[in-house]
Amino acid sequence: MRIDNDPKLDFDDVLIRPKRSEAPSRSSVNLEREYGFLNSARTWRGIPLVASNMDTVGTMEMARALGPQLLTCLHKHYPESELAAFFQQAADRDHTFVTIGIGDEDFDRLASLVRQTEVRFTCVDAANGYTKYFVDRVKRVRETFPDLTIMAGNVATPEMVQELLISGAADIVKIGIGPGSVCTTRTTTGVGYPQLSAIIECADAAHGLRGHVCADGGCRVPGDVVKAFAAGADFVMLGGMLAGHDECAGTWIEEDGRRVAMRFYGMSSRTAQERYAGGVKSYRACEGKEVLVPYRGSVHETIREILGGIRSACAYVGAAQLKDLCKCTTFVLCHRTHNTLFDS
Repeated sequence: MRIDNDPKLDFDDVLIRPKRSEAPSRSSVNLEREYGFLNSARTWRGIPLVASNMDTVGTMEMARALGPQLLTCLHKHYPESELAAFFQQAADRDHTFVTIGIGDEDFDRLASLVRQTEVRFTCVDAANGYTKYFVDRVKRVRETFPDLTIMAGNVATPEMVQELLISGAADIVKIGIGPGSVCTTRTTTGVGYPQLSAIIECADAAHGLRGHVCADGGCRVPGDVVKAFAAGADFVMLGGMLAGHDECAGTWIEEDGRRVAMRFYGMSSRTAQERYAGGVKSYRACEGKEVLVPYRGSVHETIREILGGIRSACAYVGAAQLKDLCKCTTFVLCHRTHNTLFDS
């Protein structure tokens, strides 16, 4: 046993200090970024927000609403026939991830899908990205499908980011252990890592190897999304912030024939395990919960609010484009240690 005494930070522990600058107007801030990828020859250009691969949020309807500028990770429980039909539509190919787990059936499903249609992005998804089995599975996907852009996770520390990138397996590493609004990993297992520090440390490791990171979890308001980008995230994945919209799937609560709320749950919750795994296995615990999310209408208004917040933040610190936000950011510690500054 050892104790790491270095302070670790979550989104609520910091604010971004405004700076005097020749700041552009909000309307002129460029939120688009263009990425090349370390292990695949492809590039992508757009606004690097990603709808989570939760089954309530990572829907085909969400992908159609957010594309082509924003990305969506489809959940892994769609039938293969539906996925094939979806990706055979040309407009849906360049902003949507196919999500797979780490079982043989997941690999076979991806292989079959690649034979039927063009797939550009895949997300190899596991709650625990620290196992050798997980790393080997990601390597197998890379070896079999060298042209795919691969996002893999989740991890929360630099050494695993480095392993996934140096091995040539991943292009993007997904960062976050336990920060999600309906994830209970931290309270159930005691395992986790404060999300802001995880992003800072993992982004530093990835960028030194020309790789990318996707911050996954912990964003509750637009300001948290800003902080994730300011900490060095290349992509930010959203689950709870996109729940409750018309483009979501799941169980709706209605009153007088009108939607008022949606049942939103973590993918390791009892609800999800009963739906997809036949119940909670005797050897494991639930690491997610179910909550009610108010009905929010179309996702477009929420996206407008998020993008408006990012543009405004860039103007406050003098960043003409999203790419420059991290370089212009000074985080102010506001909870644990007052009046202490450090630059990201």
